[in-house]
Amino acid sequence: AATAPRIPSTRLALHHFDTSYGLHLGALWPSVRAGLLCEQKYGALLNNFAAADHVPQELELLNATDFVSKAPQKAQQWQRGAAVGEAATECQEGSGEGRTVMQAEMVTQAEVSPPLCTSKIKCYTFPRGDITRFRPARPDALGLLNYYLMDAASLLPVLALNVQPDDFVLDLCAAPGGKTLALLQTGFCGHLAANDVSVSRTKRLHQILHSYVPKEVRDTVSVTSYDGRDWDQVKGGTFHKVLVDVPCTTDRHSAMEEDNNIFHKRRTKERQMLPMLQLQLLMAGILAARPGGAVVYSTCSLSPLQNECVVE
Repeated sequence: AATAPRIPSTRLALHHFDTSYGLHLGALWPSVRAGLLCEQKYGALLNNFAAADHVPQELELLNATDFVSKAPQKAQQWQRGAAVGEAATECQEGSGEGRTVMQAEMVTQAEVSPPLCTSKIKCYTFPRGDITRFRPARPDALGLLNYYLMDAASLLPVLALNVQPDDFVLDLCAAPGGKTLALLQTGFCGHLAANDVSVSRTKRLHQILHSYVPKEVRDTVSVTSYDGRDWDQVKGGTFHKVLVDVPCTTDRHSAMEEDNNIFHKRRTKERQMLPMLQLQLLMAGILAARPGGAVVYSTCSLSPLQNECVVE
């Protein structure tokens, strides 16, 4: 009683969301709020490097379906006039965590054809309302795990990046490694640079690469722990594709977990400075891209200050 905070960080976060998102999303906010507070649902990202040809059939028998194969149809539905808020609600209810993705020409690309990289990536999810949990991944004969459990919405930035064969790719804020693994699943990365400022989180990234990726493919990945804001001083103007999945308020975690919650009173200044940090990382990502390259900026926050305002 003496050491516990008078007002839990999760309650502070939810009050902030009710005030800001309620105003921003209006009548859509109650359903989005319910999505934030529901138990998180995971997707199973198939590991193309493992001997796991039997896994899709096993998952389909459990009534799971490939989330990625549905993405082009969803994109077409939204382009035919569905509200952006409806799309956000779909992400909240369908995969457990909304993720906002910004790319200048993403809609144009989607209208022409689905991204080429989707032909390799498969991620299975259970239908809306089905809270079945995937069993833990199992290793194949070489010790590589057959799928990686992640929030399916975390694949959206990777799909938007639309990696092409032999692209040099930078994942500027890579740890703990789910999107880095998804980028490798495309089979198109000529070289992948995975960077994260946190050394402890980078260790987790190394663990994921060793558990899912054979050595000959790991050799095409360089893992570093630079401050992403200074990346242009390391290798500026180098990459065909740059993913800038920035630190943010991580809305679901903030509303559900006290541990490491950015709404803790001791982290108020850090939270207020997030948009500036995000802007600096985005600028570094732009400078890291070569002329004619593409940059995707993404968050797992619904905040306009961390999304539209940073991009503008």
